[in-house]
Amino acid sequence: MAVEFVPLPLPASADASKFIDFGREVRGVDPGSLSPELFEQIKDALYKHDALLFRDVKLTPEQQYALTKAFDPQSENYGHGNNKTEGTKKSILHPDLKTIPRVPQVQLIGNGTVYNHEGLAEAMLKHPSHSTFHKTRVTPEDEAKGITRFYRWHIDAALYDLSPPRVTTLYGINVPKGSHQTCRYDDGTGDELDVPLGTTAFVSGKTMFDILPQDLKSLAVRSRVRYAPHPYVWMAPAHAMSTGLGIESEGLELPLNELPPWEEERRKVLPVVWKNPVTGNLHFQVHPCGAAELIVDPLPAGASRDGALYPDGAHITDLKEVRDLLYKMQRPAIAPKLVYPHDWRENDLVLFHNRGVLHSVVGAFTKEQVRAFHQCNLAASDDPAGPTKEDVEAYA
Repeated sequence: MAVEFVPLPLPASADASKFIDFGREVRGVDPGSLSPELFEQIKDALYKHDALLFRDVKLTPEQQYALTKAFDPQSENYGHGNNKTEGTKKSILHPDLKTIPRVPQVQLIGNGTVYNHEGLAEAMLKHPSHSTFHKTRVTPEDEAKGITRFYRWHIDAALYDLSPPRVTTLYGINVPKGSHQTCRYDDGTGDELDVPLGTTAFVSGKTMFDILPQDLKSLAVRSRVRYAPHPYVWMAPAHAMSTGLGIESEGLELPLNELPPWEEERRKVLPVVWKNPVTGNLHFQVHPCGAAELIVDPLPAGASRDGALYPDGAHITDLKEVRDLLYKMQRPAIAPKLVYPHDWRENDLVLFHNRGVLHSVVGAFTKEQVRAFHQCNLAASDDPAGPTKEDVEAYA
């Protein structure tokens, strides 16, 4: 049977015209035992479509690690450094991850208590909840009615010392059944989105860039982000916005001198826009919660200055200004019509291009709803490429 790539089913809320190239279900192939030729087809498809779904998969942690590593053969360690970097209990990631003992690059995530699982006698899992991270929260009464929020829009990346993984693989082993929920933005727009219970929500970084007006496209292709050192420890005392798209500027971040030891040269400075290695498309790829500074290059010679932002370049260190600019650029792309909320089934395997999409945990479970997923991503052997000189000239 030849391998097939079938468009993903979109919810009624989605603007299908913005998902023509996004997402494919892959049929006729076992992702746990790909020949080199088949893998090249899968790799090419992932960069073209940003998310691939395999149904009814049986996959060991060893196979999941091998598949993830095949996208970057020189990569080795889990994307957050096998928990060495973020293993401190001060990190907001600490409660969410349990390492598979014999394959430490694969993490067990989910909800409830799992017993005798891949060498773990007992694992108490906690589905991330907006109620512990956002400045405001859905009332218990509304939560009982199925109202929820995006937890945190992000890229899988340590954002300190290690390079952002190219690919993340998510394998759904135990998937609780339940009613759909309503994801409410609570930002004054009235936006809300019908979502399956425990969905993983995705937005395209390409679309995020493509829909920007000219002045913000110019700013994006000329800008780099400097992330805070140990950003998940730095942001832990702070509160997220109601959309999950960044941090409220309240001055609550951990002072730099109270962070675990860090070195300035190990801080990540990454382009705002990343270039797809297969399509050449530009993807707006910023983890807004960890961003600390923006470095803007001046307009290239000959570019029009009419309406241009920071035409002479800038180094923006005011945290609120950085966050406000990023929010202005990123918020349009998480509109309900641009979100793909995956409806998980047991034994689904989703591969996503971590350098081409942003994603968020969504929803809330009861303690009795046991969910178990395996997640794998590997700190990359290189940093993502930014826009070329020709790209900058075209958009600036």
